[in-house]
Amino acid sequence: MTRYLLDTNICVFHLRGKLNLRDYAGEQWRTACCISEVTALELYYGAANSAHPAKHHAAVDTFLEGLTALPIVDCAGVYAGEKVRFKRAGMPLNDEFDLIIGSSAIARDLILVTDNVKHFKNFQGIKIENWMNKK
Repeated sequence: MTRYLLDTNICVFHLRGKLNLRDYAGEQWRTACCISEVTALELYYGAANSAHPAKHHAAVDTFLEGLTALPIVDCAGVYAGEKVRFKRAGMPLNDEFDLIIGSSAIARDLILVTDNVKHFKNFQGIKIENWMNKK
């Protein structure tokens, strides 16, 4: 089975009804897809920062139910290597969260699903799909 790591923006599109994960990963999308712990943090921050925190917090809880959140410590080696490589090459780093998410995909040989392809295109060995472009 193909396994996917969902970037935060893909999760937000799903939560807002703009993307149905079943259309791309099938009925068993909770088995085929996972997220980084960082994505869970970002989703809860977005809920807390919204106009209706309780409603959005409940939606995030429901979305995360049964979905694997990968621990970030497992990608520490890839993260360190990529951060050093970016620094030495003078490549801009969009943000630490993207570095962790991209490193998680590489470390576990997962396909990263994101609408922010440009944030991840310079990672070595990363596999990326943009399900927002497949509509």
